Amino acid sequence: MEQLQFEYAAGQPAAQRALAGVVGSGDLEVLLEPAAAGRTTVLVQTSVNGFGATWQAVLDRLFQAASLPAARIEIHDSGATPGVVRLRIEQAYEQAGQP
Repeated sequence: MEQLQFEYAAGQPAAQRALAGVVGSGDLEVLLEPAAAGRTTVLVQTSVNGFGATWQAVLDRLFQAASLPAARIEIHDSGATPGVVRLRIEQAYEQAGQP
């Protein structure tokens, strides 16, 4: 099991908490809660070791492509693909009432 942490510039706090996905074979869950304006922290707990660079690339693309609201995001991964990671994070922001 590997734990990773990433930080990104952000806008105003997310509107509310959200949950997207479930932990299971080949999937992950994303827990999102509002954070102080200006910063998003992403904590990843994954069952697959050695993919820190891949996680960073996926998250960098997501957070550099758009100015997203400030949040504390916790991800529990069970071997999800990069596409699923992006989808679940976008779903969490959507559920939190964000674009």
